[in-house]
Amino acid sequence: MKRQLILEDGTVFLGEGFGSDKENIGEVVFNTGMTGYQEILSDPSYCGQIVTLTYPLIGNYGINRDDFETISPFIHGFVVKEYCDYPSNWRNEYSIDEYFKMKNIPGISGIDTRKLTRIIRMYGTLKGAICSADANPEEVIAKLNKTELQTNQVETVSTKTAYPSPGRGHRVVLVDYGMKHGILRELNKRNCDIVVVPHTITAEEVLQLKPDGIMLSNGPGDPKDVPEAIEMIKGILGKIPLFGICLGHQLFALASGANTEKMKFGHRGSNHPVKELSTGKVDITSQNHGYTVTAESINHTDLEITHVALNDGTVEGLKHKTAPAFTVQYHPEASPGPEDANGLFDQFLEMIEANKKEGVL
Repeated sequence: MKRQLILEDGTVFLGEGFGSDKENIGEVVFNTGMTGYQEILSDPSYCGQIVTLTYPLIGNYGINRDDFETISPFIHGFVVKEYCDYPSNWRNEYSIDEYFKMKNIPGISGIDTRKLTRIIRMYGTLKGAICSADANPEEVIAKLNKTELQTNQVETVSTKTAYPSPGRGHRVVLVDYGMKHGILRELNKRNCDIVVVPHTITAEEVLQLKPDGIMLSNGPGDPKDVPEAIEMIKGILGKIPLFGICLGHQLFALASGANTEKMKFGHRGSNHPVKELSTGKVDITSQNHGYTVTAESINHTDLEITHVALNDGTVEGLKHKTAPAFTVQYHPEASPGPEDANGLFDQFLEMIEANKKEGVL
């Protein structure tokens, strides 16, 4: 079954289709990870995007029940060089083709993913459409040029109601902006008493839950599209220890008076080196974001840059100079990727302990 990937700049790729026959439009991005395609396709931060994997062979260990980062994926399409029809792994339950048919997600294989990645790196992320081989490219390009990309991604992926994940340790309010299950899993491993709440929660509602700490999750899209989250963070900053990841990092920066901007093609992969400025230590990190905190905007705030990306010098970590709060742009829970930065969850709990002692004194 032939299928096309058509970009808004007029580039047309002809390949083989797999998964659903659905025709979809989305922002075309690329991920440089060599493993972890199941976690990538199920990461809510990819909501509305067509994801290209630079690693050439995808699907060889199939799809299993354990490695999902959300219950149902939100991607608009998957682009690979080659996918495996007959996966081989003791945990395998479905092929990627079977799973995409179940979830109504279109895929395309057999195209030059190196060429596609070079185009995105040169010109930035582009709108694209996965469509049938019979579709008229000129008509599809005209449609792409008229299409406005989705801006309500956080509303789409966030939980609609609060729910508990009980434990006997510190109570943590986890704000779901598109939370990966890996974040919840790391807090559960540390016996936290977790309440997962919607992105619309107010500062007053957070305080009513009497948390020991608050965690701001990852999520998709432009942080400026979530003004209610910025107001909530302003209302709790300095009152509760705070740890933010990815979109949570960007929202924390905006709430503290800094600015964010869209990147040319973003950071997406599990092999991004990040340097901690205080120690010089370098972690290899998992990342997925298309926006970044503007470094110059930090100057007139109460924030301090703690980490930078070694590839391009962008801001990868922040801490507040007076409030118990720190954030990182990358994913310490990995899923997929290296777990170099996993200790940040312990650092968060240590900050909670220190804050409690100060409160007693």
